Amino acid sequence: MNIIKVTGKYLDQPILVEKFRKSVPYVLSSAGAVYCLKEIKNTPPKRKGEKAINTFSTMGFTIASALAAPKIAGKVFKNCENPIRTISQIKKNNTGLVINYLKENKTPKILSDILEKSKSKILNLSEIKTLYTSLGKTKTGKELLKNLIPEPGNITSGEIFSKIGELSLLGFIPVAGGIIGGITGDRLTTPHWKEKIPDKIKEGSYQYLANIFLCNIGAGAALGLLEKLNITSKCARAIGMIGGITATGIIGGSTLANLIGKKVIDPLLNKKSHNKNIYSERKPEAIDIGLHTDDIATVAVMSGLKWIEPALPIMYSVSGYRAGIGYRNGRDSNNTPY
Repeated sequence: MNIIKVTGKYLDQPILVEKFRKSVPYVLSSAGAVYCLKEIKNTPPKRKGEKAINTFSTMGFTIASALAAPKIAGKVFKNCENPIRTISQIKKNNTGLVINYLKENKTPKILSDILEKSKSKILNLSEIKTLYTSLGKTKTGKELLKNLIPEPGNITSGEIFSKIGELSLLGFIPVAGGIIGGITGDRLTTPHWKEKIPDKIKEGSYQYLANIFLCNIGAGAALGLLEKLNITSKCARAIGMIGGITATGIIGGSTLANLIGKKVIDPLLNKKSHNKNIYSERKPEAIDIGLHTDDIATVAVMSGLKWIEPALPIMYSVSGYRAGIGYRNGRDSNNTPY
């Protein structure tokens, strides 16, 4: 068993996944607070109060909406296939599985010790490798492993659109929350807050279309094609989804988002666009490419990996915050340089 498979099994341990899920609100809130304090520290003294209100309002709304997004998306799409279990429920389930297996099978001490540990604790990489190398040789051993650490499941063609919708809603909610937080902060600090709304909505559409929605569409389209071709290899499906993301999101997403901002959002908000070139206002930057790390998470989720899902609120919060400040290349909607 190679290190990639061992690492995958380690990360997909239900106890580890649930502990990570529980830590996400604390990690995200702490990171957000540190970032806000850093921004305020780097602001001239006369603007610190205004900056504090704007930054904490935008970040607060973004984080709150990002943390609420999984529950909202789960209810909207009635995601009951893999209900979230508490750590105590997982430990109870593992204990029952191990006790039954040890009763019916003669097991060397090294294996029984690892199985005893798996009842309530996270196994290390070496222990995972030992279990799968030894127990994977028998039918009962394979069944036990399958129940202790469920196998990733390939999404079927009938589930693709539902999963795309769920992931897209997960990304939309933090972006909308960031915009609301940004507008709220502006309204509390300046009488000209309405003038800053167009930049926030345009950046929100840029973040959502280029970095989230169209990437999900590309991944889903590629997965649907592979499904029709009866290609079940996880490696092939992952490569195909990355190709779909590149074509629709990374290459085409920014163009479409800028075009919508210029031709639709500006006229709707009565803002005259002086930019003849659609890229003259919002060019793709290195950080935008970096934001596509959440697309790797999309590939992982669509490939059935469980450990990545709790991290999605963290990844989508970056897009939400940038929408809330109305980011335009090198500056925000307050014309503050970055």
